[in-house]
Order: sequence, then structure tokens, then C-alpha cells
Amino acid sequence: MDINQFDYNLPKELIAQKPTEQRDMSRLMVIHRTSGEIEHRHFHHILEYLKPTDCLVMNNSKVLPARLFGVKEGTGAKIEFLLIKRIEGDTWETMVRPGRRMKIGDSVIFSDDFKATATGYGDDGTRIVEFNYDGIFLERLEELGKMPLPPYIERESELEDKDRYQTVYAKDEGSVAAPTAGLHFTQEILDKAKDMGVKLEYVTLHVGIGTFRPVKVDKIEDHHMHFEEYYVNEETAKSINETILAGGRVVSVGTTSTRTLESAAYLDEASGKYLVKAGAGNTGIFIYPGYKFKIVDSLITNFHLPKSTLLMLISALYDREKILDAYKIAVEERYRFFSYGDAMFIE
Repeated sequence: MDINQFDYNLPKELIAQKPTEQRDMSRLMVIHRTSGEIEHRHFHHILEYLKPTDCLVMNNSKVLPARLFGVKEGTGAKIEFLLIKRIEGDTWETMVRPGRRMKIGDSVIFSDDFKATATGYGDDGTRIVEFNYDGIFLERLEELGKMPLPPYIERESELEDKDRYQTVYAKDEGSVAAPTAGLHFTQEILDKAKDMGVKLEYVTLHVGIGTFRPVKVDKIEDHHMHFEEYYVNEETAKSINETILAGGRVVSVGTTSTRTLESAAYLDEASGKYLVKAGAGNTGIFIYPGYKFKIVDSLITNFHLPKSTLLMLISALYDREKILDAYKIAVEERYRFFSYGDAMFIE
């Protein structure tokens, strides 16, 4: 398929720069796949579309305050780091800006007792760095780092972002971008869903910087996804599988939860159904039209960038032309787009 088949016109002013005042006050477009009907609601109405037999699956990965600002030792040149992933111990793969100033052996000072030294080169111009510091690394990162807001949010991160660019159920640190579909949930909504009988389950997929990287090929089949680590525990897999075997619906919150569930799928010979396998793994799964979903029945998601793999994923779940029609309506209705934007429920 041609990449241009996933393009659409988006006025820049519809790219959300700030979150809504309250998480669940964002708007919600509900797409009923069976009838083709589209409803315009707000996110706190999501409970009206969930069923007691549903299993709601969320990604509990926590965003690291992964942006660090320091000066190069010896010259005082300003250097910005964006931590991508921990390799081992205190060694990380890091994006550096400006990269030309950071050679092997160079050090960057972030505070009197927190610095990093470049030890090697990574992929796409990244650096492998080793940190030297006093205290506990994640506590120091919380003290010195800023939230890694996406490049289309054209402002510096603020104190508010440490709370709002994080889901209320975030638990396991490791992401450099938020699983944004979950940002709309409040604890009150989760509690009410549970009281209804909805199963609440959590998987972990640490979102990497590749989520912001554009597709650079004309034919989407030639695109290679970045790999991300995921984990599904035994209790979660058991709960999801019980839902599937009972004929219930698996409702995935976000594309990262979806990619985790579809990566962990296996065919159960006894039931003839696809179930979820517990355990850890790395996934580079690329979901685009033609893909047959094995686990996920319905999806809560945000509005995604033109020509992005995320837009391709939701086009695989529903229908490319109908999704683009819905996006056109979203533009006309002045929905807010991307990470801090509004939500869609593909029912």
C-alpha cells in the first residue's frame, strides 16, 4: 500500500498543546463499526459503551522524565539528552543535541554530582553513555529531568506535565513517551468500570522514541518497526483468556496495549481460539490493513499523525477509508489531536 493512502489534512491549530482541565473532559468520538454511526460525546461517557463482560486492558508503563539539560565538561557548551533506553546498569542509549559536540570520551555535567560520559555510538546517531552520580538514579532523574513531550508540542515541559503526561495507573518506569490513550482515564472512571463488572487488566510495554519516527518509505510494507519490550503477567493472561473463552470482549486502551496483546497471541488447540501467553518479549509487530486481529475486539485511542504506523493500525481494525472519513469529521468538528488531544472509541 502507498504511504499517501494514510494522509489527511490537519490544521496546525488543532494539535493540542495543553491537556484539558480535567482528564475525562476530553471529547470522545464513538465509532460503531456495525452500523457506521458516529457519536460525539465526552470521555466520561465511556462507561455507557462498556459491558460487564468486557476486559479492559491498559499499558501501565510509566514515563521517565527523560530530558536532561547540561553543559559539556571543559567547554561549557549546552547539551540536551533524551534517554531512549537503559542498556545495562548505569549505561543508556541517548539522543544528544547537538550531537556533533558529543564525541567518545566527552562528559556532560548536569549537576555537581550527576554527569554522563559517552562510551560509544548507537543507532541513528545516538550515543551510549554511562552515568556517574550520587544517590539513586531514578530519584535523581526525577529531580533533574523533564518530561519528554513530543516534538509537535511546541513548548517547554512544565511542572503540570509531570502529572498530566502520565496515566493515573502508571507503575513500571521505562517509557520515553506516554501511552496517551490512557491519559483520559480518572481513578473514578476505573472504579466505576470495576463496579460494573468490567475486568481491569494491565500489561507493560515501554514506549520507545521510535513512536515519533516517521515512515520514510513509499510502500508501507517496506517499513520496519522499532522493537519494544513488553510483559504480560500470569494473572493478567489468565483473566484475558477467561474473557475470550466466555465470549466477552477485549477492549484495548491504546495502540501499545494492542501491539502487546497481538504479539503475545497464540492459537489454543483445545478451544480453537487465540489466547494470550504470559511472559516477557520484544515486539516489532507492524499492524496495517489486511492484518487479522487475534485478541483485540475494540479500541480506545487518540487521533494520530498523518502517514503514521498508529493510523495504519486503527485502519486495520476498522476500514481505512472510513477511518479517514472519521478524521475529516473530527477536523470539521474541531477535535483536538495527538498526545494531549481527544479520544476515539472504535466499538
